[in-house]
Amino acid sequence: MAGVNARWQRLHLGLRLMLAAAALAWALPRWGVWQGLGLALATLMLQQIALLPVFFWLRGLPLAAGVPRLGRWQAIAAWWRECGALERVFSWQQPFADRAEPDHLPTHSAQRGVLLLHGFTCNRGLWNPWMRQLRERGQPFMALTLEPAFGSIDAYVPAIDAALRRLEVCSGRAPIIVAHSMGGLAARAWWRHAGHDGSRVHRIVTLGSPHAGTLMARFSSAANARQMRRDSPWLATLAQLEQAQHYQRFDCFFSHADQIVCPAGTAALPGARNHHVQACGHLDLLFHAGLRAAVMALLQDAQEKTP
Repeated sequence: MAGVNARWQRLHLGLRLMLAAAALAWALPRWGVWQGLGLALATLMLQQIALLPVFFWLRGLPLAAGVPRLGRWQAIAAWWRECGALERVFSWQQPFADRAEPDHLPTHSAQRGVLLLHGFTCNRGLWNPWMRQLRERGQPFMALTLEPAFGSIDAYVPAIDAALRRLEVCSGRAPIIVAHSMGGLAARAWWRHAGHDGSRVHRIVTLGSPHAGTLMARFSSAANARQMRRDSPWLATLAQLEQAQHYQRFDCFFSHADQIVCPAGTAALPGARNHHVQACGHLDLLFHAGLRAAVMALLQDAQEKTP
């Protein structure tokens, strides 16, 4: 049975399809077949169409040192790829395939376990292509659906802690966390809860995580969205309880074309290994071949290190 998160996303997709069908029914007798189909398609893709000016707006935001400005054609290309990623994630992977890839928990594994954490309004189905690749590598992994979907980020800590303990049993070695968006903040909240114990986690890899908040969080009143706002009290408290050496355990991937976590520098951490990805939207980070190859290389490198 699909989880609550997946059922909510099915409902959202159903409403989109109903609106597109209504637009088609209205337009057919008035405009004809082709114009009617065009209106139906535009209605179905309204969210993606509305995103295009956002990518151009990103070009005017202040940039962190060393981050190149997003070019005009780069913005268009990033928008186009993000449209594909949005449909793939919200029209298939998350509403219908969130349980297609079960966790992989072999006993006596020689490889470190990997915990995959999704972001705001997402679920574990986001990671399906990653889970398939990790399974092919024989690497233990778990992917959580963080609930409640609109609750406090701190509420995810117990599930993260339990998952990391299960993964450690598989190999006897500290696992690695790979987190997208809000999942990176959930990982930091967990590590604070764990007393920043270095024996519990080998590395934390974040993809487009709003470590310093994001401008877009102001458009939601959900508890976790409020925590992700720029200069939120929750983020300030989180940072106050961290020390510079803690960030050395992080790899942070971010992009100047991330339309959700912006400005771009907010997804980096001081003292971490920060990696800029050219012209890549927020969800498209998950499908960027170079980024995934870099993360898999990090996982491979981690096998050679102890504990």
